[in-house]
Amino acid sequence: MNDRGRILAAVGVTVLLFLGVQFGALALVEPFQESERQAVENPDDPTNSVVYFAVILVTTAFMLAAFKYDLQWLIRGLVIAVSAMLGWFVFAEIVPPVLVVGSLNLLALLGGLGVGFALLVYPEWYVIDTAGVLMGAGAAGLFGISFGLLPAILLLTALAIYDAISVYKTKHMLSLAEGVMDLKIPVVLVVPTKRSYSYLAAGSTDGVIEGDAPADRERDGGLNPGSDPDPDSDSEPDPDPDPDDTAPPTEDDAHPERDALFIGLGDAVIPTILVASAAYFLEAPTLGIPGIAMNVPALGAIVGTIAGLLVLMYMVMQGKPHAGLPLLNGGAISGYLVGAVASGISVATALGLSGF
Repeated sequence: MNDRGRILAAVGVTVLLFLGVQFGALALVEPFQESERQAVENPDDPTNSVVYFAVILVTTAFMLAAFKYDLQWLIRGLVIAVSAMLGWFVFAEIVPPVLVVGSLNLLALLGGLGVGFALLVYPEWYVIDTAGVLMGAGAAGLFGISFGLLPAILLLTALAIYDAISVYKTKHMLSLAEGVMDLKIPVVLVVPTKRSYSYLAAGSTDGVIEGDAPADRERDGGLNPGSDPDPDSDSEPDPDPDPDDTAPPTEDDAHPERDALFIGLGDAVIPTILVASAAYFLEAPTLGIPGIAMNVPALGAIVGTIAGLLVLMYMVMQGKPHAGLPLLNGGAISGYLVGAVASGISVATALGLSGF
């Protein structure tokens, strides 16, 4: 498979991972509601978005400080603990209660602990992705039933603006992304473009979707420092390069080879909050998919998110850093509103303004 084919295949897998988070969240909406896991008393209160946004700012500042003072182990431990907890929540809804002590489903608890243990001892890319989809679906489902329509839209809008500022202006999100990559934790989704790729052995930031790879890695074609050339390639280096060779660069030269694609897990979770919120709070025609709380506005949000993802990946392949949430959240909100209007719902109702 040529380089273009590998990139297209990796893009396709990335789309599937996003869909896994989205459909997983929709499958968990009703079970979470029945288990009374709604995190706030009044999900329609717009101040919920303000509180959550403030929590994100504090968390970001804490992580940057931890990297500055060499406390990466603390971040890794906290993320693995949260992964285990979210895994437990998800397994509690899907694992039959065949082994119960009191009200505790032991198999679900063991499943959550297993997720944490796997991340701790062997965080290879497929372990990271599996844990990421699991915890992403759980987090989006929990927030989806806890944020009404207006709070969800306000949250997505605020985070899109913040992401743009933190990538294009302050650039601290790029520093944060580079720091967490070394920790091998499920805050990113990892999609190899080569069969031989190993996340455990790879460098930290080759091909980060929302960041720009370091200049020295771009010059060597995106290969990890010290890595062997592509084992699938039969080409040999030119022992006597011609200094007068002025052949124009090819398309492959303009787009260096990447070992893997990376995209933040938050880029999948945040727009999916609106998907789950639309399915839970909005009365609209459903699609009748067994086990999936899917209505037309939620489907519109999914389609809009995937459209934004494809545009984002195309832009990043041009070699410059881009903020993901403006495109992803913008696509989710636009697709949601189109689906709502197509269902005969007024824009005011779709925005959650009818009660004000």
